[in-house]
Amino acid sequence: MMNQAHALWSQIRTVQDFPKPGICFYDLTPLFMSNIEPLTDALIASIPVDVLENVESFVAVEARGFVLASLLAQRLGKGLLLVRKAGKLPPPVVGVGYSLEYGLDRLEMSADIKPQKVIIVDDVLATGGTLKAVKQLMNKCNHEVLGASIFLDLPDLHQSLGMNIWSVLDEKTRPVAEVA
Repeated sequence: MMNQAHALWSQIRTVQDFPKPGICFYDLTPLFMSNIEPLTDALIASIPVDVLENVESFVAVEARGFVLASLLAQRLGKGLLLVRKAGKLPPPVVGVGYSLEYGLDRLEMSADIKPQKVIIVDDVLATGGTLKAVKQLMNKCNHEVLGASIFLDLPDLHQSLGMNIWSVLDEKTRPVAEVA
């Protein structure tokens, strides 16, 4: 898998100082344009087989997590639960507020979904604030969180999040030549 993961790095555009100075933004657009099969294969390979056998639905975190979770749900024949920013879903919804480095935000999901065994799916794990909020929302709705599938982990920016984290790429393995 390491060779495949390394190959995916070449399809990610790294933008320094975006959206603000000191931030390194990973643009996945080139990856989404022509690498859907290897991307989906790598996501699946990163999650233990016994967990995949037990998951009922993938929880998609807005916005790029929607893309990744839908790939997994479609390929594996599982459900897809959407976690949206406040005000994007019709009532009834269940929500949680959380702090960002630059303010407050709120995440919501439909309130009438029966409890399930889920895997949270998102594109990049940085500080972990969004992932913690999604886990809190899942717990509030009585879903059993089996873990989180993350495409790109930035491990220097977060501590343990109290759940299994499965990632395809780790920033520490990024080829230096790929930074723009």
